Amino acid sequence: MTDVRSGVSAALLPDVSWRRSRHSGAVGNCVELARLHGDQIAVRHSRHPDGPALVYTRAEMAAFIAGAKEGEFDDFLV
Repeated sequence: MTDVRSGVSAALLPDVSWRRSRHSGAVGNCVELARLHGDQIAVRHSRHPDGPALVYTRAEMAAFIAGAKEGEFDDFLV
């Protein structure tokens, strides 16, 4: 299987297992992630399960998660 391109319809990823954070709300404000082959991770909005999935490498996701843990994006919530 070749690399999946970012923006692909999540409907074209039928064999992946999507997972959301236990901190996600009950009103559909959830971001879901799925591990793809190789070092790719897909991200989609739970309200639009067949909508676009953004695809990142493990290194890109690790950098984002580390930044979020360190508060680099807290100013977006103010």
